[in-house]
Amino acid sequence: VQLQASGGGLVQAGGSLRLSCAASGTTFNIHVFGWYRQAPGKQRELVALISSGLTTNYADSVKGRFTISRDGTENTVYLQMSSLKFEDTAVYYCNAKRFGMSFWGNGTQVTVSS
Repeated sequence: VQLQASGGGLVQAGGSLRLSCAASGTTFNIHVFGWYRQAPGKQRELVALISSGLTTNYADSVKGRFTISRDGTENTVYLQMSSLKFEDTAVYYCNAKRFGMSFWGNGTQVTVSS
């Protein structure tokens, strides 16, 4: 599975961005897609997950502000981010889990100016 993330950028606090992650290669039976982020000097942390059954889970810090969605026909997962805060600044990574294996995409930088 290859994952290509895009959509990051610079945005003012309170603004919105939508990240996309396109999966290619052997994409059938991807059980879970996820978005993670890593801020400078911090560990990578979970942002949101979406299962093949479209069950979602969010980190407490983003609940009510971020929405993860999945387009099954295009094997693409999205992260709609609204009401962005300075502390959301990080490199965002998409992840896919398939038969116990974990795949990571490239990171996309999100910078929120205060």
